[in-house]
Amino acid sequence: MKKGFFLILIFALLAFISYLYFKEGTLPVNKNDESTKIFVVPKGESLNNIIKKLSREQLIRNRIVFYLIVKQLGIEKKIQAGDYRLSPSMDAYQIAKTLTHGTLDIWITIIEGLRKEEVAQIVGKNFGIPEIEFIKKAKEGFLFPDTYLIPKDATLETIIKILENNFQKKVDEKLKNQMKEKGLSLEETIIIASLIEREAKFEEDRPLVASVIFNRLNEKMKLEIDATVQYALGYQADEKTWWKKNLTKSDLEIDSLYNTYKFEGLPPGPICSPGLSSIKAVINAPNTDYLFYISDKNGKLHFAKDLPTHNKNIQKYLIK
Repeated sequence: MKKGFFLILIFALLAFISYLYFKEGTLPVNKNDESTKIFVVPKGESLNNIIKKLSREQLIRNRIVFYLIVKQLGIEKKIQAGDYRLSPSMDAYQIAKTLTHGTLDIWITIIEGLRKEEVAQIVGKNFGIPEIEFIKKAKEGFLFPDTYLIPKDATLETIIKILENNFQKKVDEKLKNQMKEKGLSLEETIIIASLIEREAKFEEDRPLVASVIFNRLNEKMKLEIDATVQYALGYQADEKTWWKKNLTKSDLEIDSLYNTYKFEGLPPGPICSPGLSSIKAVINAPNTDYLFYISDKNGKLHFAKDLPTHNKNIQKYLIK
């Protein structure tokens, strides 16, 4: 009887200690400190890393207790990437719930090869900014592809500046000097890189596409790049895309300086925002004799030095 009572007492004591441990872990780090700090949850961050960071920044008292709270509330998969204004005066429950909503910033991703109208759609959807206003002020080719965390109340000018500043950061002085050594201006490099971005699906093909472009320019041959015609044609309402999939013979006759089937030389500006890989492909273009290429059904490019070989590639990879 005494042994049973003793065990009950031990369990009760352990339960009480556990309760105090848990209760203490839920309390604010400092209830009198109402200052706030921005806490960023990166995209794809694990719960363990988030908890470690909260502890390191002295926003929670106990990592184990906070983990149990998240599990108790069932919000592990509801925690959103973004940034939050948190305070040491907030208790663990408040912090956990805050991380599931109300981010101060918005994540947007701009992939390689988008024209500014497509970027305008992303910005318009997330920030309520009229697409036409973005299109008027944004500079084609210089809206660097990346994932951005942007304040939800950012103005049009602020968003464009964030994208263009990132371009300046990524396309640094070292790259610009390499462009000069190759005899290219920044504008020319970005134009060529934008063509490569739309034409080459695989990274290993990009420098070779660059070599074809340089070779055709040197030979005074028209570039005859489909992507420039797609750019000139603009939005295709029936396909709901800015890039027409199957070009017709009449499409190749469109009267636009961007039509490289009709006009010799580079188009007057970039046709999209290229990524760093395509920009570097321009700078590192190898010396080849290639003048032609075609894309097979998987997007892999096949290069040729002359028209007979090019025609053989067409027969081999496109006509079966």
